[in-house]
Amino acid sequence: MSRAGVLLLAAIVGSAAAASAPETAPEAPLHAAAEAGSGAVWAPASGMRPETRPQSEQRLAAAARPADLPLLAPGESLLPSGRPDSLAEQVLFKRRQLRKGSVCGDIGIQGDNVGHVSGTLPGCGAKDAVRVREIAGVRLSQASLMTCNTARALKTWIRREVETAFGRRNKVVSLRVAAHYTCRTRNNRPGARISEHGKARAIDISGFTLASGETVSVLRGWQNRKTRKKLKKIWRAACGPFGTVLGPESDRYHKDHFHLDVARHRGGTYCR
Repeated sequence: MSRAGVLLLAAIVGSAAAASAPETAPEAPLHAAAEAGSGAVWAPASGMRPETRPQSEQRLAAAARPADLPLLAPGESLLPSGRPDSLAEQVLFKRRQLRKGSVCGDIGIQGDNVGHVSGTLPGCGAKDAVRVREIAGVRLSQASLMTCNTARALKTWIRREVETAFGRRNKVVSLRVAAHYTCRTRNNRPGARISEHGKARAIDISGFTLASGETVSVLRGWQNRKTRKKLKKIWRAACGPFGTVLGPESDRYHKDHFHLDVARHRGGTYCR
């Protein structure tokens, strides 16, 4: 038989096999026809079928896991467990207590309402005064009489700089109050104008007590290389919340304390 006859016979046999095979049978590769031309009979290679997927080690481990072994992760929900009712009640009770003892409409200012205060000198006194014991969690060494504006300025100052001035692990827990409301003239000089202390708009701070129990005084701390920089930062932070800020370098009357008041000046905050 000639070569053309062999090719014709191979084509006829291939067509008949394709017609009788199921639709899912794999098609013969193109090179099979060329091999058929040389007289070889084509058969599908065993490697053309997909290999069985190997078993997952995680699935095998999960199947072999004892049923009574406790879970290492939440079994039902990824949401954190809710707080116990007792803890929520304690938080609410504390907030109610704070709200009960708050003044100036601010839960962060604890004290008592005093109301109108009259002075012994013309120009002294205050309206709607409060006696403050604690501000922003920081105690005052003595309950201090002041206006709500003064108390709010003190709270801003404490939260902005004072509380963490000596470190977040050794916070300020108490302020040593040298003076608050008193009906007198400026620096107690005869004939001088009424001091802001006489209007309940000023407070003098002479020291800061830390969580460790140590007290840093303005008098000694300002001269100590270790604490002077921190005290200067505290003094500077008061400029803004308060209208007048006087420190040890202002004059001889303020060597041992910071004078803070909420008086407003035409030129802005007065800091010395």
